[in-house]
Amino acid sequence: MSHSGKFRTGIIGLGMAAPPHAQSLLELKHRVDVAAAFSPSASRRVAFADRFALPVVDTADAIFGDASIDYVVVLTPPDTHLDLVRQAAAAGKHVLLEKPLEISLERSQELVDIARHAGIKLGVVFQRRFRKSFAETARLLSEGELGEVISVTMRLSNWRPQSYYDEPGRGTLARDGGGVLLTQAIHTIDQMISLVGLPEKISAFAVTSPVHRMETEDLVHAAMRFGNGAIGSLSATTAAYPGYPDEIEILCTKGSARLGSERGEIALMDGRRMEADDGANAGGTGADPMAFSHANHLALHAGFIEALTEGREPAVSGEDALKAHRLIDAILRSAHAGETVSV
Repeated sequence: MSHSGKFRTGIIGLGMAAPPHAQSLLELKHRVDVAAAFSPSASRRVAFADRFALPVVDTADAIFGDASIDYVVVLTPPDTHLDLVRQAAAAGKHVLLEKPLEISLERSQELVDIARHAGIKLGVVFQRRFRKSFAETARLLSEGELGEVISVTMRLSNWRPQSYYDEPGRGTLARDGGGVLLTQAIHTIDQMISLVGLPEKISAFAVTSPVHRMETEDLVHAAMRFGNGAIGSLSATTAAYPGYPDEIEILCTKGSARLGSERGEIALMDGRRMEADDGANAGGTGADPMAFSHANHLALHAGFIEALTEGREPAVSGEDALKAHRLIDAILRSAHAGETVSV
């Protein structure tokens, strides 16, 4: 932390994911200074510096080697995450990491282990945990107000044109680690797991539809069974033109909750009704994946700074994020083997 009592951070990766993070950090300038930002692309560095008036450097080493920088925000493609977290750990810098953790469950586990052994804090960008409707549903479930969960339905119906997958590396195993599950649905999967826990059994189909030319899956359907006997279904696609809001529906013995992209509705059998409007934070379901406000990113960054200040784990830790990877791994194992598998 600088002598002014503010944290100092460096941003690594200035692609599509960077703007909501940069905007959030600028709005938190009373708590944090962006000391440097890096992309291997000179044109991206110039465009970023012009747009946000933040300092850029031409090597990642300039960030890792700067002793005044407390933490790094890593926004690079998934296959680079393990190496960058290893460098951050060696430099004793905390990490706020864009999802997914890495391209495979094994590499994700290794990344989390490295951060833990180094004693650095590792936060993961699952900003949808900060939606009002999510927080209220989580509270009612944890306090038993909704009763026991009996059914869970999760649906992600995004649209991505072929041009999206024509970008080099997009939707490949080598760079992205997978398709719709790891790149798009992981946010909704993380929310679902955070609310109801991991299922115990999965039976799934995963395919590449005729809509896209790509290496990995763009259409998935799975049936789930949870430890308490609850059952559920999960569907995810990027072939749903023109793109529809994601949704999680949780049926319980005392009521139900339905969380969409823009709002959440909770209905209790005792007559209570709750609605939370997340409209300002919605979007990103259609051809422009970045068409959303940065309100949730702002809450995520503020929470991460708070966690560092108090010396506690971030709201979404590496261990937390691993759960979504474990479920995605099980879905793809089931689809590949053509049988029900344990998570």
